[in-house]
Amino acid sequence: MTNRIAFQGELGAYSHEACQNARPDMEAMPCRSFEDVIDAVKSGAADLAMLPIENTTYGRVADIHRLLPESGLHIVDEAFVRVRISLMGLPGVALDEIDTVRAHMVLLPQSAEFLKAHGIKAISAADSAGAAQDLVAHKRANEGVLASELAAEIYGLNVLATDVEDHGHNTTRFLIMAREPDYARREDRKMMTTFVFEVRNIPAALYKAMGGFATNGINMTKLESYMVGGSFTATQFYADIEGHPEDPAVILAMDELRYFTTNVSIIGVYPADRDRVS
Repeated sequence: MTNRIAFQGELGAYSHEACQNARPDMEAMPCRSFEDVIDAVKSGAADLAMLPIENTTYGRVADIHRLLPESGLHIVDEAFVRVRISLMGLPGVALDEIDTVRAHMVLLPQSAEFLKAHGIKAISAADSAGAAQDLVAHKRANEGVLASELAAEIYGLNVLATDVEDHGHNTTRFLIMAREPDYARREDRKMMTTFVFEVRNIPAALYKAMGGFATNGINMTKLESYMVGGSFTATQFYADIEGHPEDPAVILAMDELRYFTTNVSIIGVYPADRDRVS
């Protein structure tokens, strides 16, 4: 056991913040890409992976649905992180001296109203925490960064404005993944099951496959489709449902699903995050 949890990005990224919140007793391990995060767990360099899957403002994280089924890892938890965007600059620089900000392309449209009101030009960066690191290295006094307060703390930047995001509900959902599943785990709150499937090539296959969840009273909280194998007909679906695979109603619903599909693979059974429950 390494007691490490891997995440994509530099120290100070929102994924780093998610690691600190969900696993404060573990060492956060930065990685260059999502693939590197997965490889770190598969190789044993880390015990867990922290992967963002969707944001309430931006939508789903690109490529993540394709990576999860192929990763060989299993979801053991979910974590909701309220994305609070801060504008930061070099020490001694005032807000009215900032005419340009750099941030990950996901953060820029989420703060569009604030930037417009202050006449600040937005420039996309590969990583917001990395932009903070770069600002310290190059010391551009007219430039700011949109990132987490954690990034400002790590790199010694001055927070000039907090909560500059346009929407107060801005939240990212993360999945915590491990090498082995934990289907025996039960909590004092509802359980979630995540799976992927491909429907058979018959008329109304998806409609029929979903019927078992409706008739058995299973709440499906997420259903996403994406192409696989370079074909417009081979569509794979990613789904989250409330319930455990051993629940009688879930067993019936999954049995009906398998009748209308060519492949069903469970990739996680885990307790719902407390923010989801509330």
